[in-house]
Amino acid sequence: MDLPGPHTSVLDYASASPHAGFPSRVCLITLSSSLFAIDLQNIREVFPVDSVTPVPGMPTVLAGVTNLRGVVVPLVDVRPLLGLQHSGAPLKYAVVIHHGGNQVGVLVDQIPEIRTVQSDQFLPAPQTGQEKARPFVSTILRIEDRLGELLQVPTLLTHMDMTGAAKRNK
Repeated sequence: MDLPGPHTSVLDYASASPHAGFPSRVCLITLSSSLFAIDLQNIREVFPVDSVTPVPGMPTVLAGVTNLRGVVVPLVDVRPLLGLQHSGAPLKYAVVIHHGGNQVGVLVDQIPEIRTVQSDQFLPAPQTGQEKARPFVSTILRIEDRLGELLQVPTLLTHMDMTGAAKRNK
């Protein structure tokens, strides 16, 4: 298991896989004791959150912004989008995800794990209607004795944009 330390850039990890296919490198995050995975190619870095500045009038998914080495990074709490309960305790770490020109910090419970996964660890997502509730979850990932959901960053960012636009227009 590889663990990035505080303020560690994980771009070096993304280039560790010699093949474009499997095995894949993923970042495992924990939210409300639930396991999720993000393709490491979408991760820019991980950092401990020292302070969050609230932004009035923004959607509830936006927890606020923080200053990361002179760059203002929006911080999002995706637990409501995933239907997860809030524990009340503030989330201590952020995983900066990017897609195209978008960059956002996703708040997480603990320092994420970086893992190499094989194609046989990916399972089809259940077809129980939950794909409509979580359109950004594409696959189930089996890591040892745990199951997690693979988050699709482009779809997640689009969903956050649509949710924010809908709430601002009300």
